[in-house]
Amino acid sequence: LSAAFGLDRFAREIQIASRLNHPHILGLYDSGEAGGLVFYVMPYIKGESLRHRLAREKQLPIDEAVRITKQVASALEYAHGQGLIHRDIKPENILLHEGEATVTDFGIALAIGMTSHERLTEAGLIVGTAEYMSPEQAAGEQGLDARSDVYSLGCVLYEMLAGEPPFTGSTAHAVIAKRFTDAAPAIRRLRATAPPALEHAISKALARVSADRFASAAAFADALTGLPASQPGPRSVAVLPFVNMNSDPESEFFADGITEDVIAQLSKIRALKVISRTSVMPFKKRQQAIGEIGATLGVATVLEGSVRRAGDRVRIVAQLIDVQTDGHLWAETYDRQLTDIFAIQTDVALQIAAALEAELSPEEKKRIRHEPTTDLHAYQLYLQGRHCMSRYTEEGNFKAIEYFERAIESDPNYALAYAGIANAYLEVVTSGGGATDPAVADARCRQAIGKALELNGLLGEAHDALALVRLARDFDWTGAESEFKLALELSPGSADTHDHYGWLCSALQRYDEALALVRRAQELDPLAHRSDVAATLLRAGRYDEALEAASRAIEFESNDPRGHALLGWANLKLGNSLRGVAELEKAVTLTPGNTLFLGQLGQAYGLVDNAERARAVLREFDELSRHRYVSPYHRAYVYTGLGDKDRAVDCLERARDERAGGVYGIKGSFLFTTLHSQPRFMALLQSMSLA
Repeated sequence: LSAAFGLDRFAREIQIASRLNHPHILGLYDSGEAGGLVFYVMPYIKGESLRHRLAREKQLPIDEAVRITKQVASALEYAHGQGLIHRDIKPENILLHEGEATVTDFGIALAIGMTSHERLTEAGLIVGTAEYMSPEQAAGEQGLDARSDVYSLGCVLYEMLAGEPPFTGSTAHAVIAKRFTDAAPAIRRLRATAPPALEHAISKALARVSADRFASAAAFADALTGLPASQPGPRSVAVLPFVNMNSDPESEFFADGITEDVIAQLSKIRALKVISRTSVMPFKKRQQAIGEIGATLGVATVLEGSVRRAGDRVRIVAQLIDVQTDGHLWAETYDRQLTDIFAIQTDVALQIAAALEAELSPEEKKRIRHEPTTDLHAYQLYLQGRHCMSRYTEEGNFKAIEYFERAIESDPNYALAYAGIANAYLEVVTSGGGATDPAVADARCRQAIGKALELNGLLGEAHDALALVRLARDFDWTGAESEFKLALELSPGSADTHDHYGWLCSALQRYDEALALVRRAQELDPLAHRSDVAATLLRAGRYDEALEAASRAIEFESNDPRGHALLGWANLKLGNSLRGVAELEKAVTLTPGNTLFLGQLGQAYGLVDNAERARAVLREFDELSRHRYVSPYHRAYVYTGLGDKDRAVDCLERARDERAGGVYGIKGSFLFTTLHSQPRFMALLQSMSLA
């Protein structure tokens, strides 16, 4: 634009903004020119934008989200009455201060009824933000009216409740395309506590055809008035790693064990949202303030404490802190015999529940008060086993099994130690990239599960393990689902169980349910399960969203091999072959000897017409198989990429027989879509009760 046109346009914007005088619209004080620069003066609002608030908290309380929406609707109704629409309603343009919302940036508003030479934008020029613009605005239509702003405000309300806009994608064009082809996911799938009337109002505001929306912002606000009071969401708490006040390594295991056990106890309480171990452990040597930690983990309260051992005595200090006020809600010092350790953990869990006014059922109280063992030596060995499992390596899993077995030698009735053995073997079975024969791991896993449940039939960890066996080894979809539901009944705050249940739903192509479960897992474990969200989106064919999710996983953990592999496949599915192959090569580099990623890279080579490198992967598999187990499931990847469908199905049939790797997820796998026309492949699905 020429300087003259810019000044002329600026003057018109000033005139528009100066006409607006409303308590929820940012007003205009003055304007002018200085040194060739034009300026205008608006009042300073102390506070933050809605975007900053959402970046910190992800989702807002339902009542607050509705209140903000109604205030913005009031501002828009006034502006519409002045003959103006905003055209760029989004969280960045909504300021918050002391519970009040103020709309800003009417600088691109379209003056309804202006002649063509007076319009702020030339005909056909799309102005706005892709995630929030109405379909008619995205199409570049002229004559936009109030219903376009209603649509944008509906998108903002949706994001305040769900944590993301109704339509997302890697590019503006991808977002706009979805708006014309897809329905927004139902808000109650992502925010179960939203009242049905609220879901209906959002759905009407987001109608694709403007005639089906609310006719005015006031009508939208009226639909949000008198909604039934939403049920308060679960009280939220993060148990930070207890500080070890001793210097020996054994005490370090002990302090970490206290942390994990308190988390496990609290996770049995349905009324609480409890952040899982993997997300709190990065704060072990924390330097961040409590408020920053709470914002990162999405919780209202934080439990911190310390542990000191001296002979047969232990001193534990614990305090529950309100993230917003930094005030203490509860604090206690326990100076007891070491044999009282489980009583202390029980008391801490019950005191936190009381402080947060979380109601416990009699069954929950009974489960919390249950002491897993009376043998302190067995407990110490169990803690060391859990520490080894936290390395997430095959070597770490087998070292953990050694410790769990020694714990059982000390206390043959230690159900949790048996569950630990089962879960360590399950890591080996389900990861599928290591050198262990899954049949061997499976037999030992089943034996451990049976003993754990024989000793304690109400152990959520054991029921989750049994569900995984029925899923990955038995292809017993109904039995697996029953066990997952029971495991969540016993440990409703278990991120892992939500994640595993999501695997089952994804295997059965129930993708909406799968996404809700894996996203709940990530909510309970905010720094983990990111790649599971990306994998589920890939299986659902939502490649743009998968690209975004995988990119976020890599941003958080640059050396996450699964994140790189998923980012590679999202790029390949979207036609970016060079980037796709490069990301898969990175995954292989990060995991030497892991045949899962090597097989996927071999398939990618085949798909991009690099058959020689694909066959080189097969030769590498042959060499490896001389001295270790190589999954036929991973060989099937490569043959599929080479277009050798018969050999691919040969390998998949072997994988089914051996229950190798992730064969249970074969039906919806984005890696085997080219085999769907093969009669043998369909027969294979039928043999697994998947057809």
